[in-house]
Amino acid sequence: VLDWHARFIPMSTQTIDDLPTPALILDRAILRRNTKRMSERLRNAGVMLRPHLKTAKSIQVGRMAVEGHDGRITVSTLAEARYFADGGFKDILYGVGIVPSKLAAVSELRKQGVNLRVVTDNFAVAKAIAAAAKDGDTFSVFIEIDSGAGRAGLPFSALPGLLDIGRVLHEAPGVELAGVMTHAGHSYHQSTPDGIAAIAEQERVAIVTAAEKLRAAGIPCPIVSGGSTPTAMLSRDFTGITEMRPGVYVFNDLDQEYIGSCGAGDIALSVLASVIGHYPHRNQLLIDAGALALSKDISAQEFQPKVGYGTIVDAPVRAMAVVDCSQEHGFVGADDPLPYGNLPVGARVRVLPNHACITAAAYDRYYVVDSDLDGGKSVVDIYDRINGW
Repeated sequence: VLDWHARFIPMSTQTIDDLPTPALILDRAILRRNTKRMSERLRNAGVMLRPHLKTAKSIQVGRMAVEGHDGRITVSTLAEARYFADGGFKDILYGVGIVPSKLAAVSELRKQGVNLRVVTDNFAVAKAIAAAAKDGDTFSVFIEIDSGAGRAGLPFSALPGLLDIGRVLHEAPGVELAGVMTHAGHSYHQSTPDGIAAIAEQERVAIVTAAEKLRAAGIPCPIVSGGSTPTAMLSRDFTGITEMRPGVYVFNDLDQEYIGSCGAGDIALSVLASVIGHYPHRNQLLIDAGALALSKDISAQEFQPKVGYGTIVDAPVRAMAVVDCSQEHGFVGADDPLPYGNLPVGARVRVLPNHACITAAAYDRYYVVDSDLDGGKSVVDIYDRINGW
């Protein structure tokens, strides 16, 4: 039985010019540098690495990310949890607030030998977890703390209900209170080392304070878990933190570049697209990668408005970017006149994403190239990825 690759791509394909477009391109050389950099940074800081694989959603990338560490990971869906469990990962944090209706699915994986851990910041849910821990069902739970991002978690300024939730979980037979966790998502709105370091310190104080409060009440809190690529890269003090959960660092993107978490040469992911039209009267050309192929995430525009919906790799003119998009069309413009002779209809371009996690979500595989081998012209491998919930 032939798979998608075999049906639509000649088996003799060796270069990215032979791929159907749009296609998701992953540079293995940059990926390796990115994973090595984060791995060494946290190891040198004495902090365990629990990479958030919601970015990559790929077993091959996940194995690379945990190399040299103990294999713990984070996921954002039950589909990811099952996929990575099938790939041999045994310590998995499902990092989205759990609801009682999903506990049976969690328990099913745990009974297969996977330490699938869940997250809550809700007293009623904590009681539901305690009630569900029977007939051999067990659970491992993190309490989520809001360290300033304003998404989920107990507000760190007061930590309302922390001890009540902690006691319910700690005292319930079959339930382990694994620790506390947070995501410093507000670090994405900083663009200087000092600004990110300040958020990292706020993140650290929030979860360390929560852990100390639990311990002072006689409630164990073994794991103190921080998160976000910017704070993992630029924090100046990890005291009291036991693990970090960065995710997008494996690929990086324009947002991370302009935040300052990575350099311009550290973006491993791009979208390959074909030129499908010329429109000199408006100094634009069209490509066959639109909103579904690139996403409409404009996060990087907070610090660099001209990135549009993604910039063109090795652009022949300044500020060449996807300035607008509809479902399947990308409108490419630039500050200077576009060199249509260099980009005939059918020519290939690569687009760097604003937010790698969202862009990658449209695809079921990565076409892997390696810029250390031949500048990234040949397809050297194909990595699968899991989508859905």
